[in-house]
This record gives sequence, C-alpha cells and structure tokens, in this order.
Amino acid sequence: MRGLAKKTTITAAAGLLWTSVAFTQEQVGQATLIKTAVTGANGPLAVQSPVFRDERITTSQSGLGEFTFRDGTKFAVGGNSSVVIDRFVFDDSNTFNQLTLNAARGSFRWISGKSKSQAYQIVTPAGTIGVRGTRLDIFVGPAGQTSVVLLEGAAQFCGANGCEELRRRCDVVVATPGGGVTDPSRVNRDIFQTVGSNNAFPFLSGRQRLTRGFYGFASGSCGLGGSRGGLQRTDPGGADRPERPQFRGGYS
Repeated sequence: MRGLAKKTTITAAAGLLWTSVAFTQEQVGQATLIKTAVTGANGPLAVQSPVFRDERITTSQSGLGEFTFRDGTKFAVGGNSSVVIDRFVFDDSNTFNQLTLNAARGSFRWISGKSKSQAYQIVTPAGTIGVRGTRLDIFVGPAGQTSVVLLEGAAQFCGANGCEELRRRCDVVVATPGGGVTDPSRVNRDIFQTVGSNNAFPFLSGRQRLTRGFYGFASGSCGLGGSRGGLQRTDPGGADRPERPQFRGGYS
C-alpha cells in the first residue's frame, strides 16, 4: 500500500509540474522586429521568437522590439524598457477575453487588435490604461511617472485621483504614483522637460523608427519630431522601410 501511495503521489506531483510548465508557457504572440538587444525570459529574442504569458521583455539602451499578439494587437518596445505580459484569457475565435500588460519603465506603442475594447488593460506604476480601439504611445520614467499620448481612437487613464479620458488625437495626460492624472492637453515639446527626459516618446520624436504597420492612418509626430536634444524629424509613414510579415499563428 505504501508503494502504491508513493507512486500515486509522484504521479500527481509530476502532473501538477507538467500543468504548471504548460500554463506558464502559453504563447501570446511573436516578435516581428528585433534591433540591437531585446531579451525575454529565456535569453535574447529574434524575429519570430515566441513570447509567452508572464514573460518579462527588456531592451538595451538602443533596443527596439515589435510584437504581434494572437488577436492582431501590435506592441512596440523602445530602448531601456521593461514590460511583462501579465496575464491573458484567450477564447476560441482568436480574440482575447482579457489581455493585461504591466509596463514597468520605458517607451511603448500600442495598437489594438480585434478583441473587444474592454479586454485590454495596460498597468503602469502611476495607474491603469484602458484602451478603446486605440493607437497610443506610453512613456514610463524611472520614478514611475507615466505619460500617454493618444494617436487614434480613445483611452482612459485611471490614477490616484480618478480617471481621465483621452479622445482627441495628440492629447497627453501625465500621472505620478500616488499623485493622480492631469487633465488632457495638447502635447508639445515641453513634454520632454515635464518628464525629465529627451528619450521620451522616441517613436514620435524620430529617435527610433518603427515599420510601416505601426503608423497607420493617423501618422505624424504630434509636433515632437525634430525636438530639442538634437532629435531629427522623421518620416512617420516609414515609406522607405518594407512592411514586416504579419503574425501567421502556429498555435496548437
């Protein structure tokens, strides 16, 4: 009996371990562009590398990564950034019931896929962003101060003092941990002084170039191209760069 009980315990433990490994290795999407150095949980990422739930993605100072998730959502990560694909719930129609990212620091561009708007949530040190069929840029500074510029659609940023709605292209809100969210206002080059970094919003300023699919109909720099710090104005359409291949699935 003792041998049978021991065998049963070992079998159950092995089953739980397999379930745990499978659970943590659920694929959310894949990399479609990698420049300089972008690292995941298992080391450096390359084009077509899979990305998984609970995986932390970090970039070097000049690193740049573009990712496409299972529902067509596009997500770009700029230099000196860190983000965790926190959790997701996927249904049978290639859409998310829930997709949550935790943006710890750095620069990001988000483009919603085909899931319902309420499925998406981006958590930052200063509050939570809800997206509504949206393109937006996010910058999280070293102290957790978070700025969001709306490029298309609508978004809501909820902080310590409640929520603010972004509905007009090129509007920005700034939030601090415990200090709440500012009223939306038109972004301008003063944002670099506000956040204390000329490296903020590199996709709008032109410090880093994305592929064409990350610009879309509402292209432009929102007045941040050619900003102070020696930044040069960029062609927001990226016409000289080929479109990267779209995510083709490959999930079981």
